[in-house]
Amino acid sequence: MKIVFDKVGSTAKPFELEVEGTTMVGTLQKCGYHRIQLDALLKGAVALVCDRCGSHYQHLLDTPLRLKLSDQLIEQRDDLDSIEFLDGVIDLHYILESEINTLQGAYHYCELCSSSDEDFEREF
Repeated sequence: MKIVFDKVGSTAKPFELEVEGTTMVGTLQKCGYHRIQLDALLKGAVALVCDRCGSHYQHLLDTPLRLKLSDQLIEQRDDLDSIEFLDGVIDLHYILESEINTLQGAYHYCELCSSSDEDFEREF
């Protein structure tokens, strides 16, 4: 789902999007001349792989997401919750896929491995 940056006003614009079993429901609202606030909730299940035993499992999401979107270069690099859309088009599909990929790229343990204290080593 793509939304033209200039079409978002000071009144909150609702949206809903689903990718790979994960839903993002929220609003877009202008918060400055070249800034838009995205407030959303991520819900659903994401397929993950345990980094200890290698088993596949579903991780349930119920996570708030708050981002600043801009159609210009952002001078401050301290704010990691900002995304630049320099072509003037906000790509919500890209944002949701990016959040899913970030979650899948982190280290995860399944329920069995996270509650276990024993040393673990497996040869293949």
